[in-house]
Amino acid sequence: PYVIVCNHQASLDLMGMVEVIPDRCVPIAKKELMYMGTVGWACWLSGIIFIDRHKREDAIDVISQTARIMRRENVR
Repeated sequence: PYVIVCNHQASLDLMGMVEVIPDRCVPIAKKELMYMGTVGWACWLSGIIFIDRHKREDAIDVISQTARIMRRENVR
């Protein structure tokens, strides 16, 4: 398993990054994107994992759970 970290400048950059990352890679995005109308729906339907950056413990839990699943299922 591996993790790609990207620092994008705009919300729409995420959609471009989805095109260049490997097929089995799942992006993690800030929860605010979920509420951006069509962009939020597209992100949600494509399986993006949303984290709440304002609640540090919740964000850590989501990322930790994702890492455990990656290890358990040997996702690459």
